[in-house]
Amino acid sequence: MSTTAGIDVGSTYTKAVIVGDDGRILGRAMSPTGFRLDDVAAQMFDRALTEAGLCRADIDYVASTGYGRNQVSFRHLKVTDLTAHAYGARRLFPNTRTVLDVGGQTMKASRLDADGWVQSFRLNDKCAAGTGAFLEKTVRYMGYQTEDIGPLAIAAANTVPISGVCAVFAESEVINHLSQGVPASEIMYSAIISLVERSVQLLRRVRLEPEFTLVGGILRFEAMAEGMRRALGQPVNVPPDDLAQFNGALGAALLAQLRLSRLGSAPLAPEAARPDPGGSAMPAGEGTAAR
Repeated sequence: MSTTAGIDVGSTYTKAVIVGDDGRILGRAMSPTGFRLDDVAAQMFDRALTEAGLCRADIDYVASTGYGRNQVSFRHLKVTDLTAHAYGARRLFPNTRTVLDVGGQTMKASRLDADGWVQSFRLNDKCAAGTGAFLEKTVRYMGYQTEDIGPLAIAAANTVPISGVCAVFAESEVINHLSQGVPASEIMYSAIISLVERSVQLLRRVRLEPEFTLVGGILRFEAMAEGMRRALGQPVNVPPDDLAQFNGALGAALLAQLRLSRLGSAPLAPEAARPDPGGSAMPAGEGTAAR
């Protein structure tokens, strides 16, 4: 049996997933990314191995993804997060045609063809108002913690205007609402609705089509998924438990399985130790997320 690992070094959290050749998750781990990217990647790898009851020698192939994928020195392969999320989403929901990934610092939308290859994608990485960081900043400003986002949003009875055009302007609106005595729950829910509106705009730019699969850390808050269902007027897929946050790492691990099957044997050395690390081993091409 072959065993592979996916390491997703995101801007906010780093995730690791170990899978068997049947695609079953054997172990996983997650931690804030910090600034020592290779170290946190190695730590999450080892923690996932411990959960799986394995050691590094048991792993046949390692694929890295996320914004810090180039910093994972023990990788054999690097893949774009668009490709990894597409592959993970298709494994969990085989009929997925549109993927939305809402992370801590970026939002990404991609449309897949019938075979699961990325045909079109758009990124929102220029303004924090379209990311999870805006929600976290809003909840902290009101004196709560990140884990309070979900309970606050669920308790809301009404919404108030938060344009979300710019994080600075949106923050000013939050301050104004607080000064007028608007409950924190309504402000939190309204911030999520603002994020939903930006998400739908991004999806339209890739010519969205069902089925929709939503991934990323923000999808652990049910209010976000419910807001997307209402805005789209369509059912949406959300990975169960906390798999929405692990989807990129899962996709990378599954792509490592695919690459390993094409090689026919385990790689001789990690990519970083080879003369030309390039990343051209990706079935979809590093940096393109498409054939």
